[in-house]
Amino acid sequence: MPKYLVQVAYSPESWAAMVKHPQDRMEAVRPAVESIGGKFESAYLAFGEYDLIGIIDFPDNVASAAFSIDVASKGAVKALKTTPLLTMDESVAAMQKASSVSYTPPK
Repeated sequence: MPKYLVQVAYSPESWAAMVKHPQDRMEAVRPAVESIGGKFESAYLAFGEYDLIGIIDFPDNVASAAFSIDVASKGAVKALKTTPLLTMDESVAAMQKASSVSYTPPK
């Protein structure tokens, strides 16, 4: 199943709610992920531009997009970024396939 890196930046209101009522967001979000055929691999609190980093298996890009759209529509996050991840085998296959691409750069 394809893996995706999901990065979330919470809104100030979401942080205030979690300070008032600390919670494991991975467990809170797991049912939404599973409802579209996904599975959490891991999640981490992070410092920097994004507050939460998750590795999630989704069946396909449509399921991944549906999850992102649903989360964004709720207003609890100020930013959400989803990045498809390739295994090393997939990366090598992409490099091999790149040799048959006939792109012409601008001149």
